[in-house]
Amino acid sequence: MKILISILLLFTGISATSQEMAGDASVRQTIEAFFSAFHQQDSTVLRDLVHSSVVVQSISTNTEGEIKIATESFDNFLKSIISIPETTKFEEKLHSFDIRINGALANVITPYSFYVNGNLSHCGVNSFQLFKDSWEWKIIYIADTRIKEGYND
Repeated sequence: MKILISILLLFTGISATSQEMAGDASVRQTIEAFFSAFHQQDSTVLRDLVHSSVVVQSISTNTEGEIKIATESFDNFLKSIISIPETTKFEEKLHSFDIRINGALANVITPYSFYVNGNLSHCGVNSFQLFKDSWEWKIIYIADTRIKEGYND
């Protein structure tokens, strides 16, 4: 009997770990799809990956050394992305993914470096909150920090 219980507990643990890994993979795929569309300036795909009530915020330090938080509508975010000229090459390199899932809520932290025409513009950390409806993960919150100096990737 003890052996049967041990085997059941082992398979339950393996099943839970497999589900967590599958959840991590689907959350990561959503974030990777977001950045693929971002780099392609594809506003249609970007809009499909977010919830209709998505919030976008950035935290930065101004020239006087004050830390500021700016909230932007997703529509304005999209307009700023699609208005980047084709002659300007930009890339946001993600360094890692820290994914935490609890039911229908996921939190993803991704340190990044942002390059414009091959030169480091700034770096920081992205924070994504995602919500899983019956079918897929949708981004409900995006926040980032922006650091201009003192970082080497």
